[in-house]
Amino acid sequence: MIDKALIFLRDILNGYLAAPSPGMPASAEDAVVFPDGDKSDPISFQLNAVTALLISMEQEKVTRAANPWQRVAADGTSYESQPEINLNLHVMFVARFKQYEQALRQLSRILTFFQSHQPFDTRNAPALPVGIPQLTTELVTLPLAEQNDIWNALRAAFQPSLLYRVRMLVFPDTKPSVLGPITDEPQRNLIDASGRAF
Repeated sequence: MIDKALIFLRDILNGYLAAPSPGMPASAEDAVVFPDGDKSDPISFQLNAVTALLISMEQEKVTRAANPWQRVAADGTSYESQPEINLNLHVMFVARFKQYEQALRQLSRILTFFQSHQPFDTRNAPALPVGIPQLTTELVTLPLAEQNDIWNALRAAFQPSLLYRVRMLVFPDTKPSVLGPITDEPQRNLIDASGRAF
């Protein structure tokens, strides 16, 4: 599911950035790419493109249910499952262009796109993968010291970039245990003719 979310963001940005922009040369290549797996230590960013890079993931615990182990199906059946894992992604968009102003222009276009397309759901983004009903993007601005830590970890020279928190992917328990139907009435013991409870 993580891969599908990132591919969706890459593809939807490519569709938007494919439209010509003043000062940007026409190109048949993708505007947004993933890093080359063969060039990851140190990482290499493709020239004349924006690289989408997964920096980290965090578990979202704020939305956890009061009883995270119990679920109720549409037919009223109660079932037990492991709590869902709600995951947020930190995705960095790194612009590397021969002309510095082109990098800044592409980042500005990405900012504009995410600002005007919130949230992504099946109504405004039909290409959203199955199992991901909604995605939202939130710009993250880190202090300079933390930005420096990221670039040191990447072992790369600083490039113009944007960092987004992408909310949220839900990983449910795929093998829950059925407990039985839930009723609003309290359970009562029935008495047979001999006075025994059953």
